[in-house]
Amino acid sequence: MNEKHYNTLNDFYRKKFGCKVFKVSLDAGFSCPNKSSGGCTFCTRTPYIGDKNDDLLVQFEKIKTMLHKKWRDAKYIAYFEAGTNTYASVETLKKTFEPLLRLDNVVGINIGTRPDCLDDDVLNYLEELSKNTYLTIELGVQSMHDETLKHINRGHTSEDVKNAIKRLKERNITTVVHIINGLPNETKEDMIKTVIELNKLGIDGIKIHMLYLENDSLISKEKFHILTKDEYIDIVCSQLRYLNKDVIIHRITSDPDKDKVKEPLWLIKKFVVLNDIDKYMKNNNIYQGDLTESR
Repeated sequence: MNEKHYNTLNDFYRKKFGCKVFKVSLDAGFSCPNKSSGGCTFCTRTPYIGDKNDDLLVQFEKIKTMLHKKWRDAKYIAYFEAGTNTYASVETLKKTFEPLLRLDNVVGINIGTRPDCLDDDVLNYLEELSKNTYLTIELGVQSMHDETLKHINRGHTSEDVKNAIKRLKERNITTVVHIINGLPNETKEDMIKTVIELNKLGIDGIKIHMLYLENDSLISKEKFHILTKDEYIDIVCSQLRYLNKDVIIHRITSDPDKDKVKEPLWLIKKFVVLNDIDKYMKNNNIYQGDLTESR
């Protein structure tokens, strides 16, 4: 591990590729199967920071150029972040993903999707794709508690998550899960249990988010306890202790648009949260995986 007490993505990429690697976020225009039932109650936007109407190669060039101002000698991973990026025919997926892999210094591809959008044809294609590049599938899980999944209208169950991860791992496809802390009615113990259950499934990486509310989200109309910064840090550090030491931490807090977030406002100061997590772990002498055995 690096100087942090958990296994960072930046450190992993540098060891694997020998240089700085950054993700270029793309919007391929894929929809979501859950929209027909109203969508997730926390969902309000797509994360692509350019003009999603641009051609994918134009999108890639714009974001790459911007990020190169900070990291001049980096390589790239094409990150299909917005929407459900396996919610299409295999032929469409091929036409979408493969042109990006022919670009200079693109060392891999990350594909964001849902556990219920990985049929056999798609999985077979992804298995072939993984033989030609460093492929990572990012699964939106959010929680492993079915009561919560139903409450937020997630549109899949915890069993769907287990099946999706099992089938991806059978094909040796790198699998990263997204979870959200602070969902309505979940306790600290519930959030830790989500991580414990996912850790048992052999995940390769995790993104830990804090729930935040925007004015136009359905969840913002509910009344429930919003985690304080100290509560969030305590929960995250506890979760890390139950993750195997080789699980890569892709994200450890949310990064909301400061002009749209309603609460919690403490989340806007991302680097304060990151620094406070580091301080908490160091001051308490705790490490990722110190409450579980490494695989």
